[in-house]
Amino acid sequence: MATNDTVIWTLMIVVLVVFISQSCVHGESRVPCFFIFGDSLADNGNNNHLKTPAKANYLPYGIDFPKGPTGRFTNGRTFVDIVAELLGFENPIPCFATTRRPKDMVRGLNYASGSAGLRDETGTHMGANVNLNKQLLNHKATVKHIASVMGHKQSSNKHYLNKCLYSVGMGSNDYMNNYFQPKFYPTSTKYNPEQYATLLIKQYSRQIKTLYMYGARKVALVGLGQVGCAPYSISTGTNGSACVDKMNDAVQFFNEKLKSLVDQLNTNLTDAKFIYVNTYGMSGSSAERTTTGLKVSDVNCCPVNEIGQCVPSAAPCKNRSEHMFWDLFHPTEMANLVTARRAYNSSNQSDTYPMNIGHLAKLRL
Repeated sequence: MATNDTVIWTLMIVVLVVFISQSCVHGESRVPCFFIFGDSLADNGNNNHLKTPAKANYLPYGIDFPKGPTGRFTNGRTFVDIVAELLGFENPIPCFATTRRPKDMVRGLNYASGSAGLRDETGTHMGANVNLNKQLLNHKATVKHIASVMGHKQSSNKHYLNKCLYSVGMGSNDYMNNYFQPKFYPTSTKYNPEQYATLLIKQYSRQIKTLYMYGARKVALVGLGQVGCAPYSISTGTNGSACVDKMNDAVQFFNEKLKSLVDQLNTNLTDAKFIYVNTYGMSGSSAERTTTGLKVSDVNCCPVNEIGQCVPSAAPCKNRSEHMFWDLFHPTEMANLVTARRAYNSSNQSDTYPMNIGHLAKLRL
């Protein structure tokens, strides 16, 4: 006859198997949860109740999203929404601001905040945001809540978190809403672009190590895109180039150092795996974008207000699947779809280094 302990362990294993299978419907990944840190490229509602104009909880934002406007800065799904689908999650990862019950946190949370950056002051001229340091504090609280739900010892809880996937995409605002905003921030007078990138990466390194301390072992670090090619940047003047070269050159310093940071982290933290996602390279040339159907890369799809966001209730373009940018800053769902699929599946190390997101998710560390 089975002992009580045997019965209990059998039931626990059955519950775990059911939980994992439900988390990964298509069987493409075995991650039990997905945690997201970032800015407006990933925000799904965390800014909705903050005192800031940097929010997107109104039409035409979300016009192609099943639930309508939610706070996503695009017409439909974000990059991380699509990654979550590729991982097999039935529903998008919920935002931290509106998730209250600990039992709803075990599949992951999205902490991303529009206008936020690596530096605490970044984007604050716009109003309130949740910078990466605050996002990490929110995650620390989440880890405690998950421990209370799991009812396991600390070692068991960490073992669970070790299997999760973590996406961190920060830094764009440290340029767009800091370094290239000399009216509000002195950073461009204190540092040249390479010095500033070095400063950011040193801070980023400390922040990622903090995330590691909280249990993260499979981490995708998303690089910065071609910010100089955003319609807002182009509107400031390009000096005859297709994009604002000084902005693109500046973020490339950051991206190069971020890729080197990935090597350092993988060398020093051998029980974890970090990857670099080269969104800058994935943006490609105009010819490459055309092959994906993104024929319009320099014009926004929705009419915009004075800060470059969609005018409330204004009718957007009808051919939005051909547009790369939704407003003056943010990509359309189609652009997100192209990038997310490539980041998840690409076998090219110039896209994802040293492996793609799908491979990272399947690793057993």
